[in-house]
Amino acid sequence: MDYLKKLGISAIWLSPVYRSPNDDNGYDISDYEQIMTEFGTMADMDHLIQAAQQRDIKIIMDLVVNHTSDEHPWFIESRTSKENPYRDFYVWREGHDGNAPNDLESTFLGSAWQLDESSSEYYLHLFSQKQPDLNWENPDVRTAIYDMMNFWIDKGIGGFRMDVIDLVGKIPDEKITGNGPKLHDYLHEMNTKTFGDKDLLTVGETWGATPEIAKLYSDPKRNELSMVFQFEHVGLDEEPGKSKWDLRPLQIAELKKVFSKWQTELGDQGWNSLFWNNHDLPRIVSRWGNDSTYRVQSAKMLAILLHMLKGTPYIYQGEEIGMTNRIIHDIAEVEDIESKNMYADRIEKGYPEEAILASINAKGRDNARTPMQWNDTVNAGFTTGTPWIDVNQNYHEINVEQALADKESIFYTYQKLIELRKTHPLIVWGSFELLEDTATDIFAYYRHYQGNSWLIVCNFSDQEQVFSLDKPVEKTIIANTEKEYRNLLDRTLAPYEAFVVELGGKKHA
Repeated sequence: MDYLKKLGISAIWLSPVYRSPNDDNGYDISDYEQIMTEFGTMADMDHLIQAAQQRDIKIIMDLVVNHTSDEHPWFIESRTSKENPYRDFYVWREGHDGNAPNDLESTFLGSAWQLDESSSEYYLHLFSQKQPDLNWENPDVRTAIYDMMNFWIDKGIGGFRMDVIDLVGKIPDEKITGNGPKLHDYLHEMNTKTFGDKDLLTVGETWGATPEIAKLYSDPKRNELSMVFQFEHVGLDEEPGKSKWDLRPLQIAELKKVFSKWQTELGDQGWNSLFWNNHDLPRIVSRWGNDSTYRVQSAKMLAILLHMLKGTPYIYQGEEIGMTNRIIHDIAEVEDIESKNMYADRIEKGYPEEAILASINAKGRDNARTPMQWNDTVNAGFTTGTPWIDVNQNYHEINVEQALADKESIFYTYQKLIELRKTHPLIVWGSFELLEDTATDIFAYYRHYQGNSWLIVCNFSDQEQVFSLDKPVEKTIIANTEKEYRNLLDRTLAPYEAFVVELGGKKHA
């Protein structure tokens, strides 16, 4: 906690800590009002909330209400009988000619329908077979969920990150999953019944969102959510029309286009989240940076590029010290259900094992889930026991203790970026303007606010690039070099060089 306080963050989003059989790392909840045994007790949770509050940090709970575990009492009751009151808590359908109701597919591959032998009906699971989907059309389901949310609000949490919330309006008979017609009615009702009159942060995981849809979620006048996670940039290193496992090099021109769209089209109606990493994504310094020769430089560049944008930044654990992907050599080393399913599917289809493992090393979810690297003692100081997944073996060189001791470390770049956001309204509210006339691999943009302009310049490559701009510089705000930036004409930028300057010639309103 004191480490996070030093970093400067104001909230912690916890991945699910509710009671769970852990089929999908806690995203399969069997009791929303108990804590997973592996993590401790509700008394420990209360202590965590209090300890955070003492440091002006709020705890954001991961709200998983598209589905539960098949071990949740609601589902256990639901499958006992077609007449059970909890039957309609879930999505049950009859099959057709001995087959599933339709060809909806699970995100984890295979049919999204599972036959229940005892009733000869199918239940819907858009994820694992052990994650049956809740039926949001049932008002009793929604009431139970709102009661649960208020239970946590009363404990003093700071809000909710809403897992795949864009799926709760699904109409499975029409094969509509995301952004169903009643979705925003449900969110408005949730707002009214739970957090709407309180100072809480709510963020929706919305994979299918466009800027126009994001405004529906996050326009304050609509009384739904604070902001959204949208993922348009996340798929830019995937072959178009294929899966996340089918890789291609990132095109910086496409990244600039996507970020610019979200910076400009939300206007003052919507609010966006800013992130490179989360529990489902590989480590950004390994993915789009350079985790060997230029690990420190590229990690700092990625931080500066993202944190100078408009929106709310999220830092995934270990990102602030430049943690990297953990390379595996055998499927036996994998814990993630998604990666295991993909491996089995592609082996059956005849893909070379080497290519499958390369995809998992690049994009597998285990990359983000290795233990936090605190120091160079056994298990990186994370535990004296056996960690649930192997620690990345580079913890001797990459750890918190080392980062805090080095005043030029990635940690202190993140710390300064957080402090800048707290003290400069331009970063929070300023408008965005992309510099179009640059080398392809240079991502440069302005932020303008009340007559002031800042210029952000990032060399998004491991090659030198030339940048030139004939504008006076007032001062350097932050950089990942020790260089002076008084003159921007014909500058040769080193690999992954990044800087932010305040431009001269202010216009006073």
